[in-house]
Amino acid sequence: MKIAIVGTGYVGLVTGTCFAEVGIDVTCVDIDQKKIDNLHQGILPIYEPGLEEMVSRNVEKGRLHFSTSLATAIQDCDVAFIAVGTPPGEDGSADLKYVLAVARGIGESMNSYGVIVTKSTVPVGTAAKVRAEIEKALEKRGADIEFDVASNPEFLKEGAAIDDFLKPDRIVVGVASERAEDVMSKLYKPFLLNGHPIIFMDIPSAEMTKYAANSMLATKISFMNDVANLCEIMGADVNKVRQGIGSDARIGTKFIYPGIGYGGSCFPKDVKALIKTAQENGYDMQVLRAVEEVNEQQKSVLFDKVSRHFAGELRGLKMAIWGLSFKPKTDDMREAPSLVIIEKLLAAGCIVTAYDPVAMPEARHTLGDSITYAKDEFAALIDADALLVVTEWPDFRSPNFEVVGRLMKQKVIFDGRNIYEAAELKELGFAYHCIGVRTEHREPAATQVLK
Repeated sequence: MKIAIVGTGYVGLVTGTCFAEVGIDVTCVDIDQKKIDNLHQGILPIYEPGLEEMVSRNVEKGRLHFSTSLATAIQDCDVAFIAVGTPPGEDGSADLKYVLAVARGIGESMNSYGVIVTKSTVPVGTAAKVRAEIEKALEKRGADIEFDVASNPEFLKEGAAIDDFLKPDRIVVGVASERAEDVMSKLYKPFLLNGHPIIFMDIPSAEMTKYAANSMLATKISFMNDVANLCEIMGADVNKVRQGIGSDARIGTKFIYPGIGYGGSCFPKDVKALIKTAQENGYDMQVLRAVEEVNEQQKSVLFDKVSRHFAGELRGLKMAIWGLSFKPKTDDMREAPSLVIIEKLLAAGCIVTAYDPVAMPEARHTLGDSITYAKDEFAALIDADALLVVTEWPDFRSPNFEVVGRLMKQKVIFDGRNIYEAAELKELGFAYHCIGVRTEHREPAATQVLK
């Protein structure tokens, strides 16, 4: 098969590379000449573990190609994926101008039957708009070429995207014809050999599935953060509460870890877009509005703890930040809680030094020289009045706390991801604050397991 992927961002590049990995001929298209030139040199626009090596391997084998010419890539193409950005507008709705521009370009150049697939996260009804754009372009050419439109939402986790694609929980495909279903079945056959399910459905349901999935996960996160805040007030330990409810198979253990809010390119954008879609159709997504509100408030929780600890006297204090990306194993800074925390620290007059294993170059685009970027996590601690753990990178999980204490001016840790043990740090002389536990006034209690 021959396929084209339009858009070489996170979704497009991972999708194209993984299809090439199973032997499919793939051309990734982007209008950004510099990005394509960099890809030809092995320079990727994103960080994703294992992706650089996989891109290099498939380019060498002649299965993965990069181009700025959609007209060339679409010739005799079996499947064309639209994987361009859908940035949120000021009202929260998804901006479809890039998606529809690609659809027009496909209609202006396609020369044979193909399935045009929306891979970008798009609102319900987008596939119909894509079809209309292609039909208009074909009509303008006077060309009578059959085609199908399909929806194939992605469910990739940043930091684990390759495994997610090669070993999917499920593959969701929305189609409107048996012919399109046959083509998509053939395309995904290499990924189904180990029993991974492909679920065919109507196109609107496929479009809704992506938004519903991300909104459900965001809801679990905000719910747990809401519970964590109440735990602190009531003197309960959210870590024990999490264990207690996570053992219930109906709830499960995933996405119920308390913290400082979700970020990234998907959850914030998709929650907003689904709320807006509902409003446009006369319905109020009350739960999701609350999810969004809790998340925005949660991003300030760690700063509020800092302010309380130092009685509001923050000017001139040096704060060390561990972690800038919104989650580990990515350099994605979009909607990252670190941005809110750093903005508040700087506004309060703090001096901020930060370290992140991969996200510092990306952070410079947003933060510039307003903070200092350390060469490693320990360099960030020198003469710091407090350490704020913002992203739970593996590098930060088991530091030498004796070294940490010697480097810092004051032995104070604010743990936004609950990765340390309060009792251990108290014994070492640290003031320790985490999420959902009243650490300032709480005496450790023995835990009994009844048999």
